[in-house]
Amino acid sequence: MRLLDTSHKYDIFMFSWLINASIHNRLVKVCRYLTKTGDGELYVVFMAWLFWTQGIQHPPLQAMVLAFCLERPLYFVLKNSFKRNRPAAALKNFRSLITPSDKFSFPSGHTSAAFMMATLVGQFYPILLIPLYCWAGLVGFSRVTLGVHFPTDILVGCVMGISIALFSIG
Repeated sequence: MRLLDTSHKYDIFMFSWLINASIHNRLVKVCRYLTKTGDGELYVVFMAWLFWTQGIQHPPLQAMVLAFCLERPLYFVLKNSFKRNRPAAALKNFRSLITPSDKFSFPSGHTSAAFMMATLVGQFYPILLIPLYCWAGLVGFSRVTLGVHFPTDILVGCVMGISIALFSIG
């Protein structure tokens, strides 16, 4: 229990530091765009394109389908088991800049899916790995900047996404 309290204090400190940083207001517009790139539509379009051009037997497509079949239910179970409040519900006098799609924050589904896709695509197309990891990191960062996640939500989402992707490839 003490570890959770320490983690939560760290989260609040880091979250508050970012929200109150002088650059925060300039980041918001870019972060609104970045978070939308992690909403899921691009994943569906990419997988549909792979299906259309390569067929269902294409190993990257098979790995992506398996990964999403694992990631979405695990994300849902974890989020509804931990029931960690989002910053707007956990902190007095704070309002997030966007309306989240659900009530709880842990883990970040946007971050999990972004790192999962970055890992999967990067495994099959290695030249894209570093740019995709940068993009996935920015998706996670945008979720904190917009006030809907704490930093550890992002960290766990990152680990979860990479782990599921590697499992799906194997």
